[in-house]
Amino acid sequence: MSDNPGGSYTRDDLTTPTRSKERAAWDEEAVHAVLDAGYLCHLGFVRDGAPVVLPTLYARVGRVLYVHGSTGSRPLRGARDEQGLPVCVTVTHLDGLVLAKSAFHHSVNYRSVVAHGTAHQVTDPAELRLALDAIVDQVVPGRAADCRPADAKELAATAVVRLELDRVSAKTRTGGVNDEEEDLDLPYWAGVVPVAPAYGAPLPSPHTDAELPAYLRELPC
Repeated sequence: MSDNPGGSYTRDDLTTPTRSKERAAWDEEAVHAVLDAGYLCHLGFVRDGAPVVLPTLYARVGRVLYVHGSTGSRPLRGARDEQGLPVCVTVTHLDGLVLAKSAFHHSVNYRSVVAHGTAHQVTDPAELRLALDAIVDQVVPGRAADCRPADAKELAATAVVRLELDRVSAKTRTGGVNDEEEDLDLPYWAGVVPVAPAYGAPLPSPHTDAELPAYLRELPC
């Protein structure tokens, strides 16, 4: 991926959280680390005056976020227009359940990114193929080169929107419980329950005779 080491994103009222500002970061390294660790995002926009949020797949290529969709999707049709579609894209990883001695101080450890901007549908065939390969590899690194690429009919049925990363920030919480001093002697268990994704053993299709690829054997169990 083409990055600009040491760069940072726009810091303004839209990208600055109103609570726990000390947990926010705008540098590329922090933002990209969160984006590169996942593949599921939530795409938010306004349709007919009402807010809509859709889960979908994404990939980052440099300072661009590609978001997957269908050509029949109403919001993605809006991204075809020259003015584009105003969107908000979020990515969140849950890393732990923080259980305090008081209900008020229960929390979670997490890493998140929120990106605002105007999305445009990718229409250039070469860029569309690049974006789709990136999305496939974002889910399972190495998979794009190990499957049949989309043909013309499939490309015509697939939509990808491009969001230039600019007004974007990361926010994280790490560490343990923040109990009040007067609660420390209460007779309740307190601590952190780690949360991490895990993959089960791959289940082969009845129509495959191929050996399990190395990139699947390397997925964390």
